[in-house]
Amino acid sequence: MPADRPRIVIVGSGFGGMAAARALRRVSAKVTLVDRTNHHLFQPLLYQVATAALSPADIATANRVLLRGSSNMRVLMAEVTGIDTATRAVLLRDGRRLPYDYLVLATGAAYSFFGHDEWREHAMVLKSLEDALAIRARLLDAFERAEQSSDPAETRRLLTFAIVGGGPTGVELAGTIAELARTTLARDFTCIDPQGTRVVLCEAGERLLSAFDPALSAYAADALASLGVEVRTGTAVEAIDSTGLMLGEERIDAGAVLWCAGTEARPAARWLGAEAARNGAVQVETDCSVPGHPEIFAIGDVASFDGGEGRPLPGLAPVAKQQGAHVGRLLAARVAGRSEPGAFRYRDHGTMAVIGRARAVARLGGMQLKGFVAWLAWSLVHLLLLVDFRSRLLVYVNWSWAWFTYGRGARLLMRETQAAPHSLPTDEIGIGEP
Repeated sequence: MPADRPRIVIVGSGFGGMAAARALRRVSAKVTLVDRTNHHLFQPLLYQVATAALSPADIATANRVLLRGSSNMRVLMAEVTGIDTATRAVLLRDGRRLPYDYLVLATGAAYSFFGHDEWREHAMVLKSLEDALAIRARLLDAFERAEQSSDPAETRRLLTFAIVGGGPTGVELAGTIAELARTTLARDFTCIDPQGTRVVLCEAGERLLSAFDPALSAYAADALASLGVEVRTGTAVEAIDSTGLMLGEERIDAGAVLWCAGTEARPAARWLGAEAARNGAVQVETDCSVPGHPEIFAIGDVASFDGGEGRPLPGLAPVAKQQGAHVGRLLAARVAGRSEPGAFRYRDHGTMAVIGRARAVARLGGMQLKGFVAWLAWSLVHLLLLVDFRSRLLVYVNWSWAWFTYGRGARLLMRETQAAPHSLPTDEIGIGEP
């Protein structure tokens, strides 16, 4: 490859980064995709790994596999620690520097504890496969330890799970944990009754799923209640410690606290010295470029893009995918000397969230769906959004097995994952084109 070809570096292999990389596969440029993991993760189904419904390989595919056959593409597993905009270089933790002519930042978001970083030690989050496996280990280990406990109070605590945040991730986790306890594990123990498991969903706002129509929020709350989930709205968490949390004035002793309450962008704005939104996301231009740096683009959760209604676009998978594809087309045109596409426009195909078996809510254009029909739509959309046929087949087989048997195929608890109770490491899904 001639040395004078432009160098394009993409940081992050999530929905946005992978969409940009795929759009640049045949461009006359040297493209490097760098990520601290070696895989593309389908985050909307991560909660199913955390609740033993799916295995990690069902929702993750190696980056090299997805970009196989791209002669202009280099895949690098490394951690980015900064950007030197003066010399146009990406800084890696091992001291290396990746020079670039064009840079695409798709680093995503992490959970925010709203100024209470001390809670990170005790609350578990769900953003990576490591997080999902840690949660799965905590859940399964709680039942195993409760089976051996001779202290009724400790047994009740172990079988209490508190989820903080009433968005789609919190709702999905609460419903799935309740189903895991009341169906899958119901006949597996002799000294405890898993059907007595307590699941508490805590939301500081006045209703669950605030991005949805109030009628769909009410349906979600009723559906969760029918599964035995205690829905607490209108009260904020005041403290989290090693054995539970304070919800307002109420103490809830819990075997695990799962945090799904808020996110903040990863530190790309700080790397660039760029203007940032309240959540740390980079304020970008209409073409997703960074003001003052037409050669740098920020997409997905790390970008704050004005959707035209005075508020930024939501942190959804389709937003990142569409922005990644747009930036890929823009760079392809720029490298080839063609006219560039205009401003990025997001095509909103809808939003949905699953509550449990045969229960979901969805907004599809002007339609509001709930119940079994919404669940069917959710299932079909998620299967189509998975990036390869193998993943679609594996997920379909696992879902079919679970539907007919109420079983879960990923319930193994390995010794190395059985960490001490509080030493384990610490999205709403929209609809878009596969």
